[in-house]
Amino acid sequence: MKTAEYEIVRDFAAQREQVYAAWTRPERFARWFGPRMFTTPADRVVLDVRPGGAWQATLVGEEGFEVTLRGVYREIAGPGRLVFTTGDPDSPGDGPASVATLTLEECEGGTTMRFHQFGVNTDAEHAEQARAGWLEFFDRLAEHLAVQATSSKVSARP
Repeated sequence: MKTAEYEIVRDFAAQREQVYAAWTRPERFARWFGPRMFTTPADRVVLDVRPGGAWQATLVGEEGFEVTLRGVYREIAGPGRLVFTTGDPDSPGDGPASVATLTLEECEGGTTMRFHQFGVNTDAEHAEQARAGWLEFFDRLAEHLAVQATSSKVSARP
């Protein structure tokens, strides 16, 4: 069985609770999860955020092409930590699967997010493609958080 792992660290100009909400609320998750060439309808996102709860997101592309990603939450310690699987790393069959650990730490001006992913049935090429995909997702997450911050400031004005 081939394994691969990597870590991505990103700083966001948003409060830790806002970043955590983007990971745990379906209507927020849908706005950033997936490559730009797909949409992720909020009604096609399930986030049962509890240990043993399932998560699932269906990405919809051109001409009705769909791909569903899913896994299970292993650890919830919000708003600072989420551990979840993609696929079933304990019994992956022939497909790739992984465990992702997300930690959110308050820092000056916002939140530092550390995303660590350990994959099984994953060669270096697949791991690099997954990492590149997450980098695009996290660019979209930064854009979503910036929009949230702007709309919060507008609604907070008297």
